[in-house]
Amino acid sequence: MRFDAGDEMPHPDAAVDEWLFAAWRPDGTAGVVSGHRLVGRRAWYWSAVVEDGYPVLHLTEWDVRLRSDPFIVKAPEMWAEHHCVAPFEQWSIGNEGHFAALDDADEALGRAYGTPEPSSADLEWYATGEPTPIDHGYEQAGVVHGVVELLGRPHVTFAEAPARRWRRWGSELGPQPIAGALAHTGLRAPFAFPDGSTADWVLTPDGWRSRLR
Repeated sequence: MRFDAGDEMPHPDAAVDEWLFAAWRPDGTAGVVSGHRLVGRRAWYWSAVVEDGYPVLHLTEWDVRLRSDPFIVKAPEMWAEHHCVAPFEQWSIGNEGHFAALDDADEALGRAYGTPEPSSADLEWYATGEPTPIDHGYEQAGVVHGVVELLGRPHVTFAEAPARRWRRWGSELGPQPIAGALAHTGLRAPFAFPDGSTADWVLTPDGWRSRLR
C-alpha cells in the first residue's frame, strides 16, 4: 500500500483522525509519548514523560475546541502542537503545560490527581524508514532529538533517541496500535480515554510496548 503527503494531514471524510509519537532512551531510563486525536469538531490530547527515579508526568485534555489549524491544541494553561515539517521525513513535537506528577502510575487510569509540574517539550522527529501499513493507517520508525524542560529538576534530553510514530484515521479506531509486552517491569505511562478504552504503555529494552495484564 502506498501513502501520499495528503495522508499526513486530516482527512475531511474521516470521523476520527489520530497522530501518535513515542521516543525513548536506548537504556530505558527515559521516554516520552505525545498523542492527538480529532473527533468531529473537538480534539483530544495526551502526553507523558517518564524518567527513572522520578514520578510519571501525565497530561490529558479530552474536550478541546478544534482550531483553524487542527494541529494546534490550546486549553487553559496548556498548549501543544504536532507540526509536519516534511511529509514522511520530519515532524516537530512541542507542548507547554502543567503536568500532573504521579508517584503511582496507576493513578493515571483514575482521576490522575498529582502535584502540578510545569513542563515544556521541544522535540524533532526524523524518519529512519518508510511508512508501514497498519490497521487504519501506517507506522514509521525514526529518531528524536530535543529536550523536555522541567522546573526544579534536570531536563530530560533525547539525542538520536529511537522513536516511532503512528498515523490512523477512519470511522472509528481500536486500541492504541502498539505491540504487547509480557515483561512489564519498566517505566509506565498509562492513559484512560473518554470512550472507556485505556492504553498502558511500558518501556522495555525494545522500546515502548503495551503492558499485558
